[in-house]
Amino acid sequence: MASTETFYEVMRRQGISRRSFLKYCSLTAAALGLAPSYAGRIAEAMETKPRTPVLWLHGLECTCCTESFIRSAHPLAQDVVLSMISLDYDDTLMAAAGHQAEAILEEIRERYRGNYILAVEGNPPLAQDGMSCIIAGRPFLEQLQEVAADCKAVIAWGSCASWGCVQAARPNPTRATPVHEVIRDKPVIKVPGCPPIAEVMTGVITYMLTFDRLPPLDRQGRPLMFYGQRIHDKCYRRPHFDAGQFVESWDDEGARKGYCLYKMGCKGPTTYNACSTVRWNDGVSFPIQSGHGCIGCSERDFWDKDSFYDHVTDTHVFGIEANADRVGIAAAGSVGAAIGAHAVASALHRTKQRDRAQHEEREE
Repeated sequence: MASTETFYEVMRRQGISRRSFLKYCSLTAAALGLAPSYAGRIAEAMETKPRTPVLWLHGLECTCCTESFIRSAHPLAQDVVLSMISLDYDDTLMAAAGHQAEAILEEIRERYRGNYILAVEGNPPLAQDGMSCIIAGRPFLEQLQEVAADCKAVIAWGSCASWGCVQAARPNPTRATPVHEVIRDKPVIKVPGCPPIAEVMTGVITYMLTFDRLPPLDRQGRPLMFYGQRIHDKCYRRPHFDAGQFVESWDDEGARKGYCLYKMGCKGPTTYNACSTVRWNDGVSFPIQSGHGCIGCSERDFWDKDSFYDHVTDTHVFGIEANADRVGIAAAGSVGAAIGAHAVASALHRTKQRDRAQHEEREE
C-alpha cells in the first residue's frame, strides 16, 4: 500500500549508497533533458517528498504500454515502480485480484483524496452503455469517472488513451473515446505512441514526482521534452532527404545505402516524438533505423490516414511547402549553384593574383 517513506529512504533501505543515489539523480536529469544543475533539485525532492500513490487503469487496449513501461532502462522501471511511486493498483502487474483488488481503489481514493496520480491505458467505449469494456462487472467508463474524480492529475498512456487509436478507427462501432473527452475537470497529460517509448513513460512520471507539477506541455497536451520536435528533425537519414536521395522501392540500391524512406511512406516529417533521439530497447534502434518508415503512431487518427506506404506530399522542411519530388531538384540546384559560385570566386581570385603579380613586375 501507499507509504510515507521517501524515495531516498527506500533506496537506502535497499542498500544503495549515497554516491549511487546522486549518480541516479544525475542520470535522471539527463534522461529528462534537463541541465546538470537540476540533479541537485532532483536529489532534494527525492530526499524530502513521500512516494506518490499511482492507480493504473486499463480500458480498451492491448497492454502494449505496460509492456513498454517495464522495459525502460533510464530510469529503470523497477526503480520507478518499487521506489519512486507506490503503484497500488495495476491489474496487469499486481498480485491481488477480484474483490481484494477493487477494495484497493476505494482505500486509495479515500486515504489520498486529491493527492494520487491516475494513469490510464486504453480508452472507454461509450456505445451500448459502455458494455464493450467491463471491469469488475460494470462498464470501464464508470470506474474511470469515479477514480478520476479524486485524483491530482491524469496520465493518458499511449495513443489509445490519448487519441482513440485503432479502437476509434472508422467506423468506430463501440464509440471508443479518448480520455480527455471524458475527463474534462482534471489536467490530462497525453503520452501518445503505440506504444510510447519506455524511457518517455518513466521520464514523464519521474518529472511529475520530482517537481510535483505537470511537465511543460504543447497545445495538444503532450510533454514538450519528448514531443517538441518531429522525428524528421533529428533523423540520422535527414541528410539524404536534404540531398534528394530516396529509397524508391524496397531493397533497391538506395535502401541498401540507407537513403531516406520518405517516398516509401515514412511519416517522420509530420510526427512529433522522440524515436530518433531516445530510440527503443535501451537506445539500440527505432523503426527507421531498422529499414521501415515511421507510421506516425503517436499522431491523432493515424489509423485513418490512408496507407502507411503513401508518402505525405506536403511538408514544412524548408520553411515553405515542399515535397520529396521537389526536394531532389532543389538540392541539386543548390549544389550546382554552390559549385558555380565557388568556381566564379576562384577564377576572380586567380585573376586578382595575376594582375597583382604583373603590377609588381612593372614597378621593379
